[in-house]
Amino acid sequence: MSVIKHKDQRVGVLIDVQNMYHSAKNLYNARVNFREILKTAVGGRKLIRAIGYVVTTESGEEKAFLEALEKAGIEIKSKELQIFPGGMKKADWDVGLAVDAFELSKKLDSIILVTGDGDFVPLVEYLKGQGQQVEIIAFAKSASGKLKEVADDFTDLSKRSSQYLIKTNKRSR
Repeated sequence: MSVIKHKDQRVGVLIDVQNMYHSAKNLYNARVNFREILKTAVGGRKLIRAIGYVVTTESGEEKAFLEALEKAGIEIKSKELQIFPGGMKKADWDVGLAVDAFELSKKLDSIILVTGDGDFVPLVEYLKGQGQQVEIIAFAKSASGKLKEVADDFTDLSKRSSQYLIKTNKRSR
């Protein structure tokens, strides 16, 4: 992996919030410290935009969480959880995140995807083919091997999990 990082580099951070939330919950029974992840992602460079993609519920129980993301400097893009007849649920921002990555790539030197979702492999390959530097930040244990392979840089949050996790005593959320 060849990656260039310098203080004048313009970066955008796109966060697959659901992916990170479920990874932290399933691997560590903890919540994600998105403020620390954003700090690591930017790494002293020029942050142009940080966007968190979230799915909301009718109950609105995630309101405090969304406010915390905004206080951390993360713009929120949300859509409601779809519940189909029969009970099947769909909560997915892959296309929206990909479209934003494509659009923002014209204004950035590096795009940082905070996700382990292998569905983004074609996006990473496309962006790199356009000359874009693409970095991935995720927990290695739950990240797609192919995604890690195609990225210019991969940051494994597991290596310093105490920095990126907020322990919770609650059994589930």
